[in-house]
This record gives sequence, structure tokens and C-alpha cells, in this order.
Amino acid sequence: MPSTSTPSERTPEALAPLLKIENLSKTFGGLTALSHVDLDVFPGQIHGLLGENGSGKSTLIKILSGFYTSDAGARAWLRGTPITLPIAPGYFRQLGISFVHQDLGLVPELSVVENLRISTIVAGRGPLINWKKEQAIAAETFARFGLSIDPRETVDRLGDTDRALIAILRAVSELGDHRALLVLDEPTVFLPKEDTDLLFRVVKELVADGGMSALLVSHDMTEVLEHTDRVTVLRTGEVQAHLDTAGTTDEQLVQLIVGRSLRPAKQAAPTNTHHAGAVARVDDLVTGHVDGLSFDVAAGEIVGLTGLAGSGFEDALAGIYGATPATGQLTLVGTRTSLKDASPRDSLKTGIVYVPADRKTQGGVGELTVEQNVTLPVIGKFRSWFGLNAAGLSRRAEEIAESYDIRPRNPGALFSTLSGGNQQKAVLGKWLQDDPQLILLQEPTQGVDIGARSIIFELLRTTAAGGVPIICASSDYDQLAAVCDRVIVLAHGRPHAELTGADLTHEAIAASVITSLTETPALLKESVS
Repeated sequence: MPSTSTPSERTPEALAPLLKIENLSKTFGGLTALSHVDLDVFPGQIHGLLGENGSGKSTLIKILSGFYTSDAGARAWLRGTPITLPIAPGYFRQLGISFVHQDLGLVPELSVVENLRISTIVAGRGPLINWKKEQAIAAETFARFGLSIDPRETVDRLGDTDRALIAILRAVSELGDHRALLVLDEPTVFLPKEDTDLLFRVVKELVADGGMSALLVSHDMTEVLEHTDRVTVLRTGEVQAHLDTAGTTDEQLVQLIVGRSLRPAKQAAPTNTHHAGAVARVDDLVTGHVDGLSFDVAAGEIVGLTGLAGSGFEDALAGIYGATPATGQLTLVGTRTSLKDASPRDSLKTGIVYVPADRKTQGGVGELTVEQNVTLPVIGKFRSWFGLNAAGLSRRAEEIAESYDIRPRNPGALFSTLSGGNQQKAVLGKWLQDDPQLILLQEPTQGVDIGARSIIFELLRTTAAGGVPIICASSDYDQLAAVCDRVIVLAHGRPHAELTGADLTHEAIAASVITSLTETPALLKESVS
């Protein structure tokens, strides 16, 4: 359990924050990402930074790393010494700050010990490395924390937990004796509960002597309550509270995160996922982090899938489409097929289209023109004995550009030159033009400006009104509330809650997502069996 000491019980030295931030703000044009944020992280403690998507957590971390420049007026101190803001890129290590991000930043093809020394290798500094000595040092470090990791093993042969532990130990070792603050930016989202406990045991040992502290960025209330000493809650860029976690409940945190006390009425996992008029049904889907998901979609219905990172919502659509390995069954307009044998080619033949989140590399080809991109799926219809009907292709591209408001109205422009919103409209036009039977959308408005979002929302509603079923996987609660008829919240790869009607609001979705990890995987499995 974390330390439960209160400020009054700390020594005079410990009363001084290791990291102190005052009046930290950040605006992007007219958008305020952070507003007058204060933060104190005390020595020898794990401090949680909690909030939903868009609360400002990532912006604060990027300012600490030097990736973003804070607005004027902010001040910061580390061990009582003023920090010059903005922090120069890469200078955080000289301050004694190190970061472990969700992607961990490891090189899979290199050995464990090579990953531990990667910064030295990249920088090309110092004498030749004595690898035998480095392996011995790594083995000694792992033994100290009770870890059975072979320093000679390549990272790609290790499990997720060992990789996360290596990233943490590397971050600390890179600072040497100058270490002050370890920033953990959601490194546990893909780890099971028992492995998360192991990871935090190591972190607690690292900060136990008071020589450094840890700042944990998380969505997970349970993780924060179990493993931190204090927590700061952000909402829409503003600090809602600084709390000692020992006396804090998950109900208090939900209220602070979403703005009011709210637990949607339909918190239990849905036991009946059959709905009248369903034309598409997924049964027992297993893919990525999805672990036996079943649901259906009616004609003209938009069903949303969401949850915390690692809950499985981000993996489901690629598995249904056949882009990633999956098992389970898909029934579409009465025809049942095995997802084990699914492929993108077969899905397209049956009228299933998939719009991935990465529109630049997976949804379109930047080196091709807008016309070539949007007509690619239907190019066969414009072939004849005399070759391609170039005029017909141009007319089709112009019609799509007009219908989907793609700007500029120049089908000859390269796809890569369009703005993010117009690229997304082009990708939607590309796949929705040929009467699809089922539409799969992955984060359809990610990185899209407000004007383009409203156009995309209207396009989706119009398409659904024509009777086409749509499944939309997204972490954007405003988007889900705006376009969906029903939202399924996933936790541990299974349904946690199903929201409809009055429950289908940003606040209700956020509350359900935030509380989704308070249930264990075992309980979720029992509730849907």
C-alpha cells in the first residue's frame, strides 16, 4: 500500500515539494488546454495525474519534456531550484527527469542490455562498451528487484510486463545519481492486474529512499487509488483537486473527473445483446485485447464501441474486417461466416468497408491524387475493351468531392496536400460511394477540425438513415454521443455497459468508462455467461 503520511507528519525537508509547478497554462489558438495549473510532487512519493481524454494530462507532460512551450507566467522548481521555462527539448534529463511512455520506446530486435544502454549507443559517447560487464550489472539490478530477466535475451521475446519493467529501469539508470522525477505516462494499459502490481512494487522500491519521486499519468482510478500517495485531478485543463489517495474513494474521483456525481443506470454488463431488426451480428469475437465480444447492429443504426486504452475497443473493427487475426462469427443479412477465415478482400466482396484511424497511411495514398484515391475501390466499373474511362472517373471524383465537401475542389490535387479533415472526408467518400452493407469506422474524426467534424457527423447520419448499419470505435465521447444510437463500453475485452437514450451523453459515457476497471475480468466474464 502507498504511504499514508499526511503533510503534518512529514519532516521539514519532506514538506518541500521535489517538483513544484505554479500557474501553468497552455493555449492552442483559441483552445485552452491547460489553465493556471498548480502541482506539487513530494519526495519519495508516487503522485497520480488523473483525468479523462482532453483533460490536459498529455499537454502537461509534453511541457515537462520540452515538446510544448507553456504560456507566459508559468513557474516551476525542482528540488527548490527554479526551472527555466520553456524547457529546451531533451534538456529534461539534465534536470533529472525521465519519461516512460505507453509505447515504451524499446527496440524489439536488440537485447535487453542493449536497450538499457541505447542512449549511449545512439549518442556515440564514451569508450567502447564492455558488454560482459554491462550484462553483469543488468543481472544484478534485476536480482535486486526479484526479476528473472535474461539481459542477453532480445526484447521481442519478452512479455509485456518485462518490457515495461525494462523501460522503467532504463529511464532511471539513464539519470544516474542525478535522478529526481520518473514520469510514467500510462505504461500499464496493456498489462493484467497481477503484472501491474509487480510493476508498481518496483516503482515503490525506486522511490522509497526519498531520492526521487514518480508522477503517474493514468485513466485508471483503481490503479491510482491502489498505488499512489497523492492524486491531482484535471478536467478541461483545470485542476479540480489535490487529494491524499488514502482517504479518497472512486465515487469522489468520478465526480471530480466528469463534473458531477454520475453512475449510469445501465452499469451492469449487458446480458442480452440481441436487438430487434438486427442485420449484422458479431458473436464471440476474440482479437487483440477483445475477449469474447458479442453484439448486433440494426439497419440504419450507429453503434459505438469505446473504453479505456487496452480495453479492446480499438482492436475490434480490424478483427471483424479481417485485417488482423480473429476468431468468432459475423452474421450479415442472414449469411454467417467465420472470422477466422476473414480477409479484407472477402470483406469488400460482401460489402463491408473499414475506415481506419490512420487515414494518411492506411486510409489513403499520399502520392496519388484525390481522384485516384476516391475512385480506387470502383475502378473496375470504369474499365472497357478500350481501357479506362478517364472522363467517367473524373466525373465520379468530382461528384464525391461535391457530396462530401472536399476542399479544395481539385480532384487532381495530391491526397497528401489536403488538410486532415478533408483527407478524412475523401476517405469516407471513397468507401461509402458503393452501397456498403456494413461500415466500420475507427476514430473517424481524430485530428479533424470542428467544421469538418460537423460535416462528417451529418454524412454518417445521412448514410445510416439510408438503412446502412455502422459500427464506430472511438475514444471521443462527444462524437459518440452526437452520432450513435447505442454505445457499448468495453473493459478487459468484454462489455461493461450499454448506454442508450438519456444515458447517451458525454458525461455518462465518461463515467462508465472511468468506472469500468472497478470490475475484475472474472466478474465481467460471469456477467455475460
